[in-house]
Amino acid sequence: MSERGVCAVIPAAGSGTRLGLGIPKIMLEIADGVTVWHLLHRRLSPWVEHVHVVVSPAGEIPFRRLAAAEIERGDVSVSVQARPTGMGDAIFGAVASWEAYERILVVWGDQVNLSSATVRQVVLAGHDGVTLPLVPMADPYVEYELDGPRLVRVRMSREGDECRPGGLSDVGVFCLGTDGLARAWAGYLADAAPGAATGEINFLPFLPYLSQVHGRTVTVVPVADPDEARGVNTADDLDFARRAYQRCPD
Repeated sequence: MSERGVCAVIPAAGSGTRLGLGIPKIMLEIADGVTVWHLLHRRLSPWVEHVHVVVSPAGEIPFRRLAAAEIERGDVSVSVQARPTGMGDAIFGAVASWEAYERILVVWGDQVNLSSATVRQVVLAGHDGVTLPLVPMADPYVEYELDGPRLVRVRMSREGDECRPGGLSDVGVFCLGTDGLARAWAGYLADAAPGAATGEINFLPFLPYLSQVHGRTVTVVPVADPDEARGVNTADDLDFARRAYQRCPD
């Protein structure tokens, strides 16, 4: 029988190579003694029962030190993704840590501009389907095409898709009911085509698969501020996050 509640799952096994800092992005310092992890945990913990973080082999010991207090309390758990084979592999490789919960809240490990209000709205709106906070973007990097409660397609610039100006983009947060979810992922992998540019099996096309093949209802939570979609991928992104924290540390 499932536990009540939500487990946040944070895939954070990347090395942040584009930033040239040699540490996982979740450990980047935003202010003196305040990291991306601290901000994510602060914004997630009021609304979820547990947080599970997936790290790389090199990031495991540093992250366990950083989150030692939360791990000791049992609020946070950690697993290792041995090879950087994608977000989906990170999430479903950790299935034993989240399958007992009714829902998972997948959160990318660099979403430092995510607001607690958005987390709250997504968790409260969540169900056994798919709940997506989406925001219109002038120049989206990822675009979601919907037909009512059905997700038709996810366009991804990194795979060579053309995203339309003003299209709906995600903020790095996805709420999914766990019942049958691991089996659905296995079915998706059986026929999934690698990305045209990266050659990777991407997680995002799994969402329209859930909608179209498994009939999961998609609920959109509107987000007004496009800055919430801004992760930390470049030095400019990191500077932006630091300035935003100075203006509003909560």
